[in-house]
Amino acid sequence: MKKTIGSALLLLMMGVICSMAVPAKAETFEKATWLWNPWSLIDGSQETLDFLSDKQVTKVYVQIDRDVSADVYRAFITDATARGIDVYALDGAPDWAAPKGYLQLRQLLGWVEQYQESSSGEAAFKGVHLDVEPYLYSAWNKKRGTVIKAYQSLVTEASVKTKQLDIRLEADLPFWFDEIKYNNSYGAGLLSDWVQKQTDGITIMAYRDTSALIAAFSLHELAVGEKLSKPVTIGVETGDTDEGDYLSFYQEGEAVMDRELDKVYEQVQGYSSFKGFAIHHTESWKSLQP
Repeated sequence: MKKTIGSALLLLMMGVICSMAVPAKAETFEKATWLWNPWSLIDGSQETLDFLSDKQVTKVYVQIDRDVSADVYRAFITDATARGIDVYALDGAPDWAAPKGYLQLRQLLGWVEQYQESSSGEAAFKGVHLDVEPYLYSAWNKKRGTVIKAYQSLVTEASVKTKQLDIRLEADLPFWFDEIKYNNSYGAGLLSDWVQKQTDGITIMAYRDTSALIAAFSLHELAVGEKLSKPVTIGVETGDTDEGDYLSFYQEGEAVMDRELDKVYEQVQGYSSFKGFAIHHTESWKSLQP
């Protein structure tokens, strides 16, 4: 009888310990996604919000299209906030690293500033999320130094403005930016390290379909993020891409993706900088096979 009582007590204690551990992880673990089609929010915002809630998304990067009414964004963000989802203003393009690309950044930041001034706390953006990808700009190979400096100028301006607006600045980075060096008026070093210093957080585009590569491609940024006390989110792809099947979970499906991300988590959870995962992107994630 004593053995039975002792076993039951042990099981009860284990259950209490486990129940205490789960909220601790939930408080720090982030699940994000990119939403590239804001027009879908005009009639389908509730369906999208239901999907995001079902997938336990805590942050969504929503592209800013100035032709979409601010009221559409306001209604979506208000409902998202009520569900515990933070919304970031998303925009960027390779030609933002062109000589006059900063004008597009200023249009985005100007729109965000006006929006924030006319929106309450529940309807306000939590930050700006840049997806510029300067390496896709036509001058990257021939005038890389010039393009890198223009990109750095862009990030610097965005950092100054978002601080004035009292919102966060985040950016997408390819995993191989830790191999790109710069040496200019901004100093010298690795481009990924520089971006991490200038922003409040980054999302690594670690677009591969195996946990080993996803984790390996994220280690440098995680280590730097730990030194800087800056969060790092690891992004994966779900879209059908012609760049190679190994870049996306499109072929494997969601169950395989979840298993691989669980394996990544086991490998990187020791880094204080590790924030969570981001799924690119909402539309392809919705249609991903189980």
